[in-house]
Amino acid sequence: MRSVPRIGLVAAVAVAFVLATGCATKKYVQNTINPVEKRVSDLDKRTTEQGTSINELDTKVSRVDEKAITADSKAAAAAQEAARANDQAALAGKSAADARSLAEQGIGKADQANAKIENYDNYTTVFENSVVFKFGKSELDDEAKATLDTAAGKIAGTKHFVIEVRGFTDTTGSKSYNLELSRKRAAAVVRYLTADKNIPLYRIHTLGYGSESPVADNKTRDGRGQNRRVEVKCYAANLGGEKASF
Repeated sequence: MRSVPRIGLVAAVAVAFVLATGCATKKYVQNTINPVEKRVSDLDKRTTEQGTSINELDTKVSRVDEKAITADSKAAAAAQEAARANDQAALAGKSAADARSLAEQGIGKADQANAKIENYDNYTTVFENSVVFKFGKSELDDEAKATLDTAAGKIAGTKHFVIEVRGFTDTTGSKSYNLELSRKRAAAVVRYLTADKNIPLYRIHTLGYGSESPVADNKTRDGRGQNRRVEVKCYAANLGGEKASF
């Protein structure tokens, strides 16, 4: 029996080992490496998909945040408008209250004015004096001026007053003569009160009556002297005790 050479046997063993090793490696790769690689690939795919989902979610979150910010801005603007409206309402309420107060004050003043107007017809006598004249004269003597000085002093500090000046004569002479003389005597009194005592002319009413309305008997000398007179009366409106100067 022939023996196989040793070198050939070694080579055959080596080839068999390589073939056996190659088959084992291929089987290992198929059974172990390929499934791992597939899992890794699947994991990468899932990771990519999750990354995409996360990006989409981030986008949606950003949009939601923007909407929330916009809503907050609108809410803040609405709050400002509400505060402004409240301020305007408060101002309107204050204006209404002020207007009501002014109206009430106006009504009160109107009532006071009405009361004063009504009282303008309610006059009281401040004083009543007479000055006499010499026969046929219309000039004031010292005694007449002194009487008028006293009268003017009585109306100092009086408001809403009027003065009535009425001139008279005795029955000596014609009616027309006496009427004109009575007017001159009244004018002399008015001139003295306005020029010397600074009483406003618009407060004085004057009229000459001639020989009418005698206060004494014209048949006597003393009576005729009393009838040659000018009567001065001062009246003041009763306005609830109010006093003031002219």
